[in-house]
Amino acid sequence: MTDTPLIQCDLCVIGSGMAGMSAALFAAKQGLSTSMVGRTGEIIFSTGLLDLMAVHPVEKGEIWDDPWACIDQLAKDLPQHPYARIPTAAIRAAFDALIAFLESMRLPYTGHPDRNSLVLTSVGTFKPTYRVPVTMWAGSEVFRRKAPCLLVDIQGLKGFSALQIAAMVGSGWPGLRTVRIGFPGVASSGEVFPERLARSLEAAVNREKLAAAIQPRLQGAEAVGLPAILGISNPAKVMADFQRRLGVTVFEIPTMPPGVTGQRLKEAFEHGLRNLGARLFLENRVFRADADPKGGFRLHAGRTDPEEVIAARSVILATGRFMGGGLKADRHVVREPLFNLPVHQPEGRDRWHREDFLDRRGHAVNRAGLETDPIFRPLDASGRPAHRRLFAAGSILAHQDWMRMKCGSGLAIATANAAVEGAARELS
Repeated sequence: MTDTPLIQCDLCVIGSGMAGMSAALFAAKQGLSTSMVGRTGEIIFSTGLLDLMAVHPVEKGEIWDDPWACIDQLAKDLPQHPYARIPTAAIRAAFDALIAFLESMRLPYTGHPDRNSLVLTSVGTFKPTYRVPVTMWAGSEVFRRKAPCLLVDIQGLKGFSALQIAAMVGSGWPGLRTVRIGFPGVASSGEVFPERLARSLEAAVNREKLAAAIQPRLQGAEAVGLPAILGISNPAKVMADFQRRLGVTVFEIPTMPPGVTGQRLKEAFEHGLRNLGARLFLENRVFRADADPKGGFRLHAGRTDPEEVIAARSVILATGRFMGGGLKADRHVVREPLFNLPVHQPEGRDRWHREDFLDRRGHAVNRAGLETDPIFRPLDASGRPAHRRLFAAGSILAHQDWMRMKCGSGLAIATANAAVEGAARELS
């Protein structure tokens, strides 16, 4: 590998999900020369909703209206949870910085600063979340008022059924009607895909055709709910134009993932990070990581084989859990494959899961992951930092169950920022 290109940077982020993207963003904004390596991360499966904290304790399924009060209580009850290691002000600042960045990339969010909102989902339930894309925000208000509303789904579009949503909402929304239409210019037979529809609606002529197809079916509706297909690069502009053409309130409902909502986040991060000077090695993976005698790392990365070496003074591991490849499991043990870090996990395979798959307490293996010191450096088997300049962020961390706690995005954003702060201090 004598001819392998050598890329030098202050910080390399391994992983391209919400934690990895956020870490690269915070690092680049601090002026650190930043590289990011990762295959298409779990961000592509995002609904676009940014959770902070909503459920605690999970065994009771208690839903909190105030996410900050929920975090305060969580920190008292579960002092090993990653949130318990980060001051509330720092969590808030990280979240606000991320939202400001997305708005600068024409992906604006809204919501109440001190409480969760309920957002309609593709299965007809209402999910508590903290920050909501502006294209989805009106749905909550329309439901609260029980305003006459028309839900529209597209023939051939899987993962979204207006009829199913209406059936789940039931008598709780008496003014709700549904209609299925063919997308203009698309053959009536066969499957259509959300991204294709979204990109086509970035052209005004296609918005005009779709609005014309919906207009005769309004019949007194004050709002129209659509699957999340209102553009990729500037959905708020697309929605505003579509709303003007119909003359009623318009809102999106996320489809089943993967969908347009994840693609919007992915493209916003990628464009914004490049604008900030970060080097992105997308659809790449790190095959081997070696500690450098000078104090940093040499990461051998590429698509199918090592193609370049990244000489990084520090590293943030944001590779996710099993889906992202950050954790791997055989029939006996959960392991971290890249740095061979010890993984906190139940003692014995028979303790990974409860007998009832749907047990509200969740399964012990859900909280497996890396244990860290207060500045988010993974610990070795002796309980000391495995490396002075190695950090971890996101769902790979132990002692959290982000899915049941409804804290996935917040956990990713807050720990990414904390890891970057730690790395910056060590580098200085």
